[in-house]
Amino acid sequence: MPELIPILNKKEIEKKVHAVAQQISTDYAGCDLLFIGVLKGAFIFLSDLIRQVTIPVKVEFVKVSSYGGNTSSTGHIKLAYKPESDLKNKDVLIVEDIIDTGLTICYLLDYFSSFGPKSVQVCTLIDKRERRDKKIKIRYTCHVVEEGFLVGYGLDYAENYRYLPDIYCLKI
Repeated sequence: MPELIPILNKKEIEKKVHAVAQQISTDYAGCDLLFIGVLKGAFIFLSDLIRQVTIPVKVEFVKVSSYGGNTSSTGHIKLAYKPESDLKNKDVLIVEDIIDTGLTICYLLDYFSSFGPKSVQVCTLIDKRERRDKKIKIRYTCHVVEEGFLVGYGLDYAENYRYLPDIYCLKI
């Protein structure tokens, strides 16, 4: 039976999301901001984040996969769903649930940059550094962890545990 070790509770997550939303609202005041949520993991975080920002934003989604049912990335990025909006001259903020190796976010940064946006930045719920393969700049981070496989609040293991309101380290 897998063990769930608490990392962040619901109240801690709410405070961190609110703080990041306030900073985004300040930094992008008066801009044409487009949030691009990375499915499936970021949908809960994005939903809470967008309700906390105080400026107009548009929302799109992208679906990528590199994990399958494993606890580590395959290293192969598969783009399954692309945004429909024109990104030219927009400020794009990629909203991720977790950044681990950095391979997926580097792929997305390069991909979105090719469409001529004004800027492309990254907002993540979790910055996990234990397996980072790529050097990346994350503009907004709610929480940093050094290691562990995390689940809950949208994060999953083989499509399980997304429903949990808190974030846990999964010990298998």
